[in-house]
Amino acid sequence: MLPVDDKRSRRAFHQLPWTIYHEDPAWVPPLLLERREHVSQRNPYFAHAEAKFWIAYRNEKPVGRISAQIDQLYLESYKDGTGFFGMLEAENDPQVFQALFSTVEVWLRQQGMQQIRGPFNLSVNEECGLLVEGFATAPMVMMGHARPYYASLVEAQGYQPVKDMFAYIMDSVFETPPFMEKVLARLGAGIRIRPLQRSRFDEEMETLRDIFNDAWSENWGFLPFTPAEFRHVASTLKLLVDDDFVQIAEVDGVPAAMIVVFPNVNEAIRDLNGRVWPFGWAKLLWRLKVAYPKTARIPLMGVRKRFQRTPLGIALAYAVIHAVRAPGAKRQVERVEMSWILEDNVGMRSILNSLGAHPYKRYCLYEKSLKGVSNHSNLCQ
Repeated sequence: MLPVDDKRSRRAFHQLPWTIYHEDPAWVPPLLLERREHVSQRNPYFAHAEAKFWIAYRNEKPVGRISAQIDQLYLESYKDGTGFFGMLEAENDPQVFQALFSTVEVWLRQQGMQQIRGPFNLSVNEECGLLVEGFATAPMVMMGHARPYYASLVEAQGYQPVKDMFAYIMDSVFETPPFMEKVLARLGAGIRIRPLQRSRFDEEMETLRDIFNDAWSENWGFLPFTPAEFRHVASTLKLLVDDDFVQIAEVDGVPAAMIVVFPNVNEAIRDLNGRVWPFGWAKLLWRLKVAYPKTARIPLMGVRKRFQRTPLGIALAYAVIHAVRAPGAKRQVERVEMSWILEDNVGMRSILNSLGAHPYKRYCLYEKSLKGVSNHSNLCQ
């Protein structure tokens, strides 16, 4: 096991997935430029967190990688001594998994952590969860993929499932349930739906952040987006998302719910092999602006907490989903993923079921106590 601490090791860290997935037809090679930016200090996540990265070698060949994270924002919020792991990729070899996890566990314990949870790449507001069902289909933008053997080898290291998350898939053309038509008829007059106003972009982004942080504040494992983190998200949104794919619902003139639809960039980059030079940029821009992906993902949606578990809250959720149906049809989007949805988010899952959506991928978060973890282990050489 060696730390990632120079240009050569960073290159090996980012390129390792090509070795792991070269025979997996569902895998989508990520853009290397974007992956390098993601783990660089320019990611605003690192304003409140630190991370370490390692590679496992066998005979000088990289065979696995992993990260460990300590998030001060999380520790201040929950005070439970939890550290995190992520960026997991490895060959189908129990010794490699043992080496990877022993390394992160020892380091986190040395930093005073009492338990470890993951995978998070790098935070709960980014790519997270280990894919455990749904390997045959390609991941949507900003969602993870994995090999089927990962789960059993993670569990063999003493990790227990702590929470399931689902990705729902639905046709872009759907019928509004009759009972919902009645709710909207009764309550819809008090709801105003509008698209993003790009002329007030910064203000609009703060509105989205405020709704999201309020709506999700009582969810398991929640961490608020900091202003800097959401500006980082907004820079991508500004480039890739059209105004009518962001819809804000107002009640009595006050923003109460929102939804954001991202075109499935993975569909557009699949054959670029991780590189945008020399011709990848032209292909990517044409596919996103002219051909347009046939699939999309809803990564951000929320109804303010005060309206949740009320008829008006249900109406707001349906209203924002309905508002992005016409923009999707205009761009000939055929299928939309809603992700991720916590297993115990019964309200949202019921709404999706009523629209004909179904869970087609399941992701799992794991946890393990660090009490009694040894300070040495049998690591790969």
